[in-house]
This record gives sequence, C-alpha cells and structure tokens, in this order.
Amino acid sequence: MAHDFNLETYIQFLTANGNRYSGVEAAKALQNTDDAPAHDSISRWLAGGSYQPHNLWKYVRSEATLDGNLIVDDTVLDKRWSPNNEIVRYHWSGNEHRTIRGISLVNLLATDGEKCIPIDYRVYEGAESAITKNDHFQHMLDIAEKRGFTPRYVLADAWYGSLDNMKSIRKRGWKFIMGIKENRLVNETQGNYVGISALDWTKKQVRKVWLKGFGLVLVARIVFKNGDVRYLATNDLTLTDYERLSQESRQRWIIEEFHRGIKQTTGIEKCYSILKTSQLTHIFACFVAFVRLEFERLKTKISWYEQKAHKVRSGMSHAFA
Repeated sequence: MAHDFNLETYIQFLTANGNRYSGVEAAKALQNTDDAPAHDSISRWLAGGSYQPHNLWKYVRSEATLDGNLIVDDTVLDKRWSPNNEIVRYHWSGNEHRTIRGISLVNLLATDGEKCIPIDYRVYEGAESAITKNDHFQHMLDIAEKRGFTPRYVLADAWYGSLDNMKSIRKRGWKFIMGIKENRLVNETQGNYVGISALDWTKKQVRKVWLKGFGLVLVARIVFKNGDVRYLATNDLTLTDYERLSQESRQRWIIEEFHRGIKQTTGIEKCYSILKTSQLTHIFACFVAFVRLEFERLKTKISWYEQKAHKVRSGMSHAFA
C-alpha cells in the first residue's frame, strides 16, 4: 500500500533535510518505510494542494502577540535558473541590488521584540498583476484587524511609506513608524514645502512637520556607521525622544532575520516544479515548517540553524552507529 503523502509528512521532510528538498529526495528519505511513496505521488500531492495564506493562521494564532508590533516587508525567492516556472517573474532584489527572476513574497510578521511569527503572506505576481504590493499590504492589515490585532506600531521601510498606506494605518487608530524617502515634501512653516533632506538637521534629531497630503508627523534622520542616511516618519507625536524612536524602529530588522531564516532552514527557494500550484503548496509548507522551528526556539532558546544542524548530526550518528 502506497504512503498517503500529506502536509505533515512534507513538513517533517523539510525540517529534517539538510540541503536537498526535491520530491525525488523526499521519496528517497522514505524509501525504507513499509509504505514508501513514489516520487510521482509526491509531485501529484504538491500540484494538487489548495493551501492559502489564510490557512497559516491556525498554525500561529497560539503564539501570535496581538498587541506587539506588526512588520511588513517583501523578499524574492531566487528562481533565476527556472525560466519556465509558471509563477516566476522579474523582481527587484534588495539583496543583489538588481532585478532577478524569482517569486516575490509580501510578508506580515508579528513580534513582541522576541518572537518572530509570520502571520500572513501574499505572492506578488509582478507588474502585470492588477494587485500591487501595497494592495496586498493593506489587505493583510484588514485581516489582522479582524483577527484582533491592535499593534503598538506598524513598521515598514520606505517602499511601503506611501500616503495611502499611512492613511490606511491611521484610519484603524494605529500608529506607524516607517521609512520615508528624502524627497518627500514637508513643512515647518505653512506653505513652505521642502524635501525632508533639506530640513536643518543640525538643530534637532526629531522634528514635528506637516507631511504633504497627510498631516502632522514626527520625522527623524538616521545616520548609520557606514555613513548611509535614512529618514523615518511616525504619526505617534509623543515619540519625540530620538533614542526611543530609533530603538522602536530597529525592530523592523526582525523581518530581515525571518527572510534569511526561512530561506536557509526550510528550502523555500528549492522547489523544482514549474507548476504554480506546486510552488504555492511548497511555500505554505515552508512557512509552517519555519513556525515550528520558531516555536522550538522560543521554548528551548536553540536557534533555527542549530536545530537544523542537530537533525543532520542525529542522522549521521545513526548512520555510523
């Protein structure tokens, strides 16, 4: 009798595997079981999946902090060697600072400063899609609000710092801390608009200004050790202390750690099927696999990477026992 391959089996395969994540490898991993699946059955299971981003919620709701911070950002799954993939498009890669072929994911993460819990995600299908990244972002905020989230802040980089996004957050009664581009128009004197970078930053590190099209915000100029300069904006007008504002904004980097972690520990970039449905099934399973690693990290304080290494070592010790 053939193995009834399912999501649970696939998740266990992803979390236990070291560097090979294909259906062929999954079949080989189970070849010594009494009801080992054929490679074709695994491919059919991947292609027949109907998992949607909203299905992730049941796996994370027990650990999601409703009144912490929500962080949004996107990442590109590198698929440059998969030219015939149904879901692959050209996307800008922040890591490579150029356009590459891949799958773009817009992710929403909940954190209390310690937890790293992805609560929602969307696949952005490129410039020809009628749904933009900002549309995905606002829709995820809609869902988060319905689920009972009341975040301290919504954190995002300058790419998501549009007026529409800021207004969408404000209308919910929420606060944001977002990157903002240096040429965004503000004024400290009515009618005298200038780009943020043109303000006199020698006198104040945090300034209350009128952001054109939005209203009053606080803006800050952040200078990094390498000399890079970035600007922040928040609608929390009490956040006037530069160190506190800077500290609050740094939580945004948790989502960068998540992007690195899910790629290195679950093989989310390593599905080799060209079918859209197979890719979406694989991506969903990788999110659940990562969440399990995160839950274990919270319980044991063992990093995602060390957990993976331990599984590989355990397999090696059994092989040489």
